[in-house]
Amino acid sequence: MLQYKQEILEAISHEIKLQKNYLAQQIINTIYIGGGTPSILSGSDLSRIIASIQENFSLAPDAEITLEANPDDLNNQKIKEIRQTNINRFSIGVQSFFDDDLKWMNRAHQATEAEAAIKRAQDNGFTNLNIDLIYGFPLLSQQKWESNLQKAIDFKVAHISAYALTVEPKTALATFINTQKQAPINDEQSTKDFLISIDTLCQAGYQHYEISNFSLPGMQSQHNTNYWKGVHYLGIGPSAHSYNGHSRQWNLANNVGYLSALAKQQIPSTIEVLTTANKINEFIMTNLRTHWGINLDTIGATFGNHVTQHILNQAQAPIAKGFIQIQNNTITLSRTGKLYADGIAADLFVDDDNPH
Repeated sequence: MLQYKQEILEAISHEIKLQKNYLAQQIINTIYIGGGTPSILSGSDLSRIIASIQENFSLAPDAEITLEANPDDLNNQKIKEIRQTNINRFSIGVQSFFDDDLKWMNRAHQATEAEAAIKRAQDNGFTNLNIDLIYGFPLLSQQKWESNLQKAIDFKVAHISAYALTVEPKTALATFINTQKQAPINDEQSTKDFLISIDTLCQAGYQHYEISNFSLPGMQSQHNTNYWKGVHYLGIGPSAHSYNGHSRQWNLANNVGYLSALAKQQIPSTIEVLTTANKINEFIMTNLRTHWGINLDTIGATFGNHVTQHILNQAQAPIAKGFIQIQNNTITLSRTGKLYADGIAADLFVDDDNPH
């Protein structure tokens, strides 16, 4: 990003202006500055982006404004700079508190830097912190995973996102696994680590409010919660995604192409108009992942009672297996069901716009 930093900052401000009507004058309650390494931006750079949003949208005075950050970027000077902006939440990519794990994951920071970044942020008044942790990889023993979770608990961070390691195709890790230079990811280990996360964090007072996310009471990520609840959102910048209830769109990932399009007063995005089935299935997928679940009254009022009946019919098998339950006309996952959330959601999906 540094190569095109000033050009992209100008383009982002320009795109914000071009997109000012996308959310139909809605109040903006959350901003998430993430993807790539936004923590390399200066405080003035970040303030410039937020000012562009304020000029073109109605930003709530108590909006949650999150900056995604690498631990090694959060030195004292950077945190003090950010303290002078409207940013009030950090999401810190800790991943692990063990150096050998971080080296294996090809992370730039060390464990001591991760701990120092959390403490610095807290000492400077940032109480709303998320940290990311990764589990399910060969170097991670049960003892180390429990230690990672306990470290997060001891820091009293407000929010913890715990993700199973996934192997993306055409990456170095995928190549090492394919050539047997690295052990494959063990699904049994991932399952065990996931259940340890639930038990350890819930016992420590965290709420497991979404498959990968835990928070202290009242400290859920408002930004992510809005996404799971189907609130419309606008993404700005290369690769950014947007959703307005009727369509999805995503920007060009290529920096040069992104800059070129905006220089021509064009929004560099591809648009997909959503069918009714797309909307139903999206509602099922996102809501099932959460502790508030799929409200069948909302489904009926929004999409029709025939959709509610379809879901109830499809729900009988996972109910019989103990994967889901229905209470107060709401479908939620059981502890075991959380292991199979995506598959259960797919079983509830509709195949066309008029399911019977």
